[in-house]
Amino acid sequence: MPTPRPTRRAALAAGFAAPFVFRHFAQARPSETVLHASFGADGMAWSDIQSLAASPHLKLVAVCEVDEARLANVKRRFPDVRVYTDYRQLLERERDLHSVNVSTPDHMHAPIAMTAMQRGLHVYGQKPLTQTIHEARRLTEVAAEKRLITQMGIQIHSHPVHKQVVALVHAGAIGKVKEVHSWSGKSWGDTAAKPDRKDDIPKGLDWDKWLGVAADRPFIGNGYYHPGNWRKRLDFGTGTFGDMGCHILDPVFGALGVGNPLTIRSELPGPNAYNWSLDVKVRYVFPGTRHTTERVALTWYNGNARPPADVAALIGDRKLNDQGSIYIGEAGVMYSPYIGPPVLLPADKFRDYRMPATTGDDHYRQFVEAVRGNGTTSAPFSYSGPLTEMVLLGCLATRFPQADLTWDTKALRVTNNDAANRFVRREYRRGWDVPGM
Repeated sequence: MPTPRPTRRAALAAGFAAPFVFRHFAQARPSETVLHASFGADGMAWSDIQSLAASPHLKLVAVCEVDEARLANVKRRFPDVRVYTDYRQLLERERDLHSVNVSTPDHMHAPIAMTAMQRGLHVYGQKPLTQTIHEARRLTEVAAEKRLITQMGIQIHSHPVHKQVVALVHAGAIGKVKEVHSWSGKSWGDTAAKPDRKDDIPKGLDWDKWLGVAADRPFIGNGYYHPGNWRKRLDFGTGTFGDMGCHILDPVFGALGVGNPLTIRSELPGPNAYNWSLDVKVRYVFPGTRHTTERVALTWYNGNARPPADVAALIGDRKLNDQGSIYIGEAGVMYSPYIGPPVLLPADKFRDYRMPATTGDDHYRQFVEAVRGNGTTSAPFSYSGPLTEMVLLGCLATRFPQADLTWDTKALRVTNNDAANRFVRREYRRGWDVPGM
């Protein structure tokens, strides 16, 4: 009797363990549905759900949400969806899943993604990929080991202007890049101390599961943590730098091809005991690449911090966009407003320069189709993991103002400041251990 041919669902559930078999059946039955779960149901999670479910080949079958008040949109559009409050129960009970999106506060990105990947599930993970450098490294390693389809939620990566910025640097339009200045006007931080009070937990919110791997603490209301301000808090978010840095530094990272910095230095006052700082200025120095000079500097600013006047003057009488980058090359300057067309300067020199034609992609559908065996993703963890490490190293540096830190990426250690190494990874709360982390 001939050996039965496996179904495409079996190949998907196997976690892409046999990619040649997966591709064979994806080509034979390209319309089969990807069964999907979301971690998070509102806010960014709801945006992700809508964008992923826009594909006719994806079916949302389950969500995990710790706050009943945030389920209304999902229940209205997907009345048959199964709802959980514990991500571990969802992953244990939903045995037919193929993929998930992790769209929670930052501190739960890595625990959920790692648990899902250990199940062999493909992961769309919101940015920053993780809250710590160690977590980013482990997700990258496990995704590679298990040959999973992954994508980080940096939609600008698939935007045509992002591609154009990278193409211009790679084409040598401004010559080898000497330095880059990137900034965001957002201020996800707080200079105040944590309020000394304990508020009633709202009905329908499972505070213990919202905390997840973070240390236990009393609930504080008025939005101090949930739903809107967790990003400001050291234990739950990564501030403006961790969030917007993953977007704005993505084209810088991709264009320059940089890896690990030689040094990194924070110039402004750092976070207090509870919150990320409002204003940030961090300078990286990297060894050169084929697209840069022998060494290349990258300076990040957020909040009220901005590039100095001599750098801003390079774009002439244009007003600095609230977010963007200025690339300074040996043969010219490129001004790249965030999600805006890049401008080559001086204008007279580049008046007749033919800009590369680029087209955008649907970042979400790209993931769904890759899970189905059609093509690949453009921001897999093999790319977005190292990008996240670079950004989070900047966040770490803000804790040590006026100190030149050196980084050993193989050992995941700051080599000249032992105190900094306690922030490379975090200790998970007892009972919330994650295998593989």
